[in-house]
Amino acid sequence: MAVQNKDIVYVNKDFNDIKSRLINFSQTYFPNTYTDFSPSAPGTMFLEQAAYVSDVLSFYLDNQIQETYLQYARQFDNLYDLAYMFSYKPKVTGLSSVDLDFYQQVPSKTSGTQTVPDFDYSLYIDSNTVCTSRTGQSFIITEAIDFTVSNSMDPTTISVAQISNNEPEYYLLKKSRTGTSGTIQTETFNMGAYQEFPTLELGVSDIGGIIDIFDSDGNQWYEVDYLGQDLVFNSIKNTNVNDPNNYIDSNNAPYLLQTKSVNRRFTTRFLNENTLQIQFGAGKPSQTDEEVIPNPDNVGIGLPFKQSKLTTAYSPTNFVFTNTYGIAPSNITLTIRYLTGGGVSSNVDSNTITQLSTSGITFINSNIASNSIADFVFNSTAVNNTTAASGGQDGDNIEEIRQNALSNFNTQLRNVTADDYLIRALSMPPSYGIISKAHAQQPPANDPNTTLDLYVLSYTQNKNLTNASKTLKNNLQTYINQYRMIGDTINIKDAFIINISCEFEIVTLPNYNNNEVLFNCIQAVTNYFNIDNWQINQPIILRDISVLLDIIPGVQTVSNINIYNKAGTTSGYSENAYSVSGATQGGVIFPSIDPMVFEVKYPTTDIKGRVVSLSTGTFQQGGGTSLGGY
Repeated sequence: MAVQNKDIVYVNKDFNDIKSRLINFSQTYFPNTYTDFSPSAPGTMFLEQAAYVSDVLSFYLDNQIQETYLQYARQFDNLYDLAYMFSYKPKVTGLSSVDLDFYQQVPSKTSGTQTVPDFDYSLYIDSNTVCTSRTGQSFIITEAIDFTVSNSMDPTTISVAQISNNEPEYYLLKKSRTGTSGTIQTETFNMGAYQEFPTLELGVSDIGGIIDIFDSDGNQWYEVDYLGQDLVFNSIKNTNVNDPNNYIDSNNAPYLLQTKSVNRRFTTRFLNENTLQIQFGAGKPSQTDEEVIPNPDNVGIGLPFKQSKLTTAYSPTNFVFTNTYGIAPSNITLTIRYLTGGGVSSNVDSNTITQLSTSGITFINSNIASNSIADFVFNSTAVNNTTAASGGQDGDNIEEIRQNALSNFNTQLRNVTADDYLIRALSMPPSYGIISKAHAQQPPANDPNTTLDLYVLSYTQNKNLTNASKTLKNNLQTYINQYRMIGDTINIKDAFIINISCEFEIVTLPNYNNNEVLFNCIQAVTNYFNIDNWQINQPIILRDISVLLDIIPGVQTVSNINIYNKAGTTSGYSENAYSVSGATQGGVIFPSIDPMVFEVKYPTTDIKGRVVSLSTGTFQQGGGTSLGGY
């Protein structure tokens, strides 16, 4: 008997469709085998079980396919993997940066006819010294402080601290450094027998980055972007020991930037928001490249007493085990230091970082004995931040990973358009601080001026907008200079912050609790003005707010919407005043010509609503603009 071709439909994907198709299939091709398809029949149970399994498998199959596309993936682990395919490193936490002033007092001494500071009592503050704010946030400095050194790049400010008999008794020395938020953590790993491309995992949340890795033999391992990169930048203090010819310029260039070839290197990648993976190379420390790949020295007839290697088989995979990708640590102990912390909470206010750890402070002159003067000098050390910390930000959310990865891929490690500079600014490594808002503005094509203006803003500790600190701007300037085109000039400027309030009136439907409806409306407007949703030069569309309120259950109509400017530093707002009514056209509040961003700084007090009746007139108040009743 000929085999009957059965009609199979592949478009049925949910439970009911699959069940219905199974019943039709059985009735069509097995009409005499089974005829009872009632809900209580045993055959129906088996059909529904098959439909259930098919529906579940179809769901998981669709979900797995979806998770392979960056545009549609929803799971963090998959998004992290896809982001690295696009050469984007997601941010787990953003470390804030702040300008720190360090102080110490030194006694005076007589030099000729003058009274001068006695620098024999100068102190040395080691790098990675910890400073703590009053709220418990830790900051470290990456560059040591030597109070005896003073040049144009690292000046020491001297002032009189105490006077005795009309003569200076103590002088106050001040130096400035950049502090980075975070706490130093240390872990050790025992590496066993040789293994190509070994990996380590740090299972700690809020990892800001690796500080350094040293092995038990004293060798340092260097972080690179990819294992094939063997050159790293190395800064060397400009002294006559290094190069007497350069020493004459040490006042303007205290450090020399050089490249260094390294075999001991590693890369890092986040597997998820709580796991950082460290990967090393595949080369063997005790083996030279000539031992694993063919070259004229190890292939050929050679001397009579040497074994001929003409017939030796060299596998193409041997190239992987050279030093091309760095060497793999084996039979050694690695000590890893890394930073944790950061986030929005690390954007502390000014004059709050006042505690200084003394464990890394020593006298430069080792001959200074412990006495009353030495004890006074040592205890006179102090630290303070005259400006607020900025750049701290929580890690990327799902949508930020998706959009930043796509944009990062488009830039191809070079900046050509204004959007390229915008994306590069937003993707700066978090260890240098995070730019919260950015706007790139290029001159017109016919303008001879080729300078691009990059407007930036940062967050405060309370996630309010603020101007980026000088340190953060310097870090950004240095970072984007690596990717700019030859001839491009970049100016980094502050965008204007325009604080606003929103007041609205609604008419509720009968049989609804007015207080509940009003609460839901205020919550919806608060979410609408969430600062994460607003960018520089984004207009306010009153119609969008009206539609948002209209869909709240219980709202019959929106009677009125008013937007007001809130300005004045005495009231806690920005100093920038803005004519909202003058900037409103056709129900749209436009930004100014100079780049700016709208911000509801205090939503609990600056977002107000009330319930009115249809007969109530429109709610008008000076200084704002309104969307009239319908």
